[in-house]
Amino acid sequence: MLDNRRIDAFLDTLRAERGAADNTIEAYRRDLEDASSFLRANKTSLIDAGERDLAAFVRDLHERGMSAATVSRRLSALRRFFRFQLGDNERKDNPTSRLDGPAARREPPDVLSREEMSRLIEAAQGTEAADLRTICLIELLYGAGLRASECCDLPLSALPAPGATVLIVRGKGDKERITPLGKPALAALKNYLAVRDQFLPKSAVRSTAQRFVFPSRGSTGRLTRRRLGQILEDLAMKANIGLDRVTPHALRHAFATHLLSGGADLRAVQLLLGHADISTTQIYTHVVTDELRDLLEAAHPLAKAS
Repeated sequence: MLDNRRIDAFLDTLRAERGAADNTIEAYRRDLEDASSFLRANKTSLIDAGERDLAAFVRDLHERGMSAATVSRRLSALRRFFRFQLGDNERKDNPTSRLDGPAARREPPDVLSREEMSRLIEAAQGTEAADLRTICLIELLYGAGLRASECCDLPLSALPAPGATVLIVRGKGDKERITPLGKPALAALKNYLAVRDQFLPKSAVRSTAQRFVFPSRGSTGRLTRRRLGQILEDLAMKANIGLDRVTPHALRHAFATHLLSGGADLRAVQLLLGHADISTTQIYTHVVTDELRDLLEAAHPLAKAS
């Protein structure tokens, strides 16, 4: 069947060009084959589907009682598939371009909850070199609040000296800041460094790649922001969280909001994030405000009076 052949071609591209993990490939396959089955039952096919056909599929997902996160993930898979179709000149339009995802959650869409972060961390667990690298990346993005560029550009010289527990991070404006690392981050870093050599290229860029904490076989010699985003997308798929919500910035945002909701001082969070102006840090306080409002509405007797 033509649907299956195009799905296979799409998955082969993900595997070859992006190094997607087997479980990520299978998750995409399940989502796309489910869409194909629905569309065939409605007298069309995945490759020929129009916007109305796919909107009907999304409504069907809701009617089946699927969570907003699952619907969002399946819609993300469809969007990626049709971008692939466009790139291969198999379509001249993208029927997902105007499709709406699930209604917005109570939380801002780019703020991951503690429970969601736990699922991401759990999904990252493994003993392969790639797993150890992923865990280390999460610990630096969520556990230390690094920006994507800071993480990708991190030099070996920035790592804690023996017995020390802080990173020296060069952030925006070429300004340095000291970033403390907790025990989980230090452990993740130690485990990753034990397998780091497996990511070093054998080509002419090896001498450049050796300078970075996260080397790569690519032309830059280091992990790129695009590849970092792809790693997080694969992890989001495993954790059943909407792909659009799991980005390097989302993890940094979660770092800040979870610190503030846990009682951290705003000035301290400003220093940890490397913000020159505290007004920039204040954007992370909205979740705390929402939580306090919900607490007031739930607990104060006057809030319940009608």
